[in-house]
Amino acid sequence: MSHQFASYVAIGDSFTEGVGDELPDGRVRGWADQVALGLALASPEPVTYANLAIRGRLLAPIAGEQLQAAVALRPQLMSLNGGGNDIMRPKVSLESITDQLLAAVDTATASGIHVLLLSGGNPSKHLPFGSVMATRGDNLAREVMARASKDNVTFVNNWADQELTKLQYWSVDKLHLNARGHARVASNVLSALEIPVPDFAADEGPADDARPRTAAYWREYVLPWIGRRLTGRSSGDNREPKSATLQPVEVEGR
Repeated sequence: MSHQFASYVAIGDSFTEGVGDELPDGRVRGWADQVALGLALASPEPVTYANLAIRGRLLAPIAGEQLQAAVALRPQLMSLNGGGNDIMRPKVSLESITDQLLAAVDTATASGIHVLLLSGGNPSKHLPFGSVMATRGDNLAREVMARASKDNVTFVNNWADQELTKLQYWSVDKLHLNARGHARVASNVLSALEIPVPDFAADEGPADDARPRTAAYWREYVLPWIGRRLTGRSSGDNREPKSATLQPVEVEGR
């Protein structure tokens, strides 16, 4: 059964903000923007959309401040993704992450919101220490999926999408999806909602010779990331959501 929604709010971290799908003017787009467009194209009525996600966020502020702000907007649909930054920490409780995610789902559905609960893509094949991340991600997706079968909840398991694990879907940092990867996730989401998938134009991703070699990769991406973890900083410090209020989704020709 196809779902039609006239208002949509996205909460999460860099995955939902759209990092890796940079536009020429410096803004980021991402799968959530494309899902909003798909909803608008399929609806005879105007669709509004807000994106409260901020890069680098751990699950606690996503399931806390972001969730509260999203519920206050009273959307018909809310997407929730979080925990990706948590499972990259040295110590993490997957049970706690699962509990926080499902509690957030309960809060939203109790307010009459349909929840799109989704996992991120799996970058572990291409990352240093990726095997640890893969095991944690597999276990988290399994636990969430086992407990997410509820009314008014649609679960999309991007982590299990083997096509999405290919390097061609990932940015040069190998941690964030590129434009092609975000388009793939948007297609997965719209298909799960039984909404027609638009033709998302996306480039093929960086060529292999455009990716930094091992030493340069560690210098440009891995070491700065480790430095932020050790000092308690985040790439999202002092950043505001790119769209904190519901705004009409622009559709060409309307």
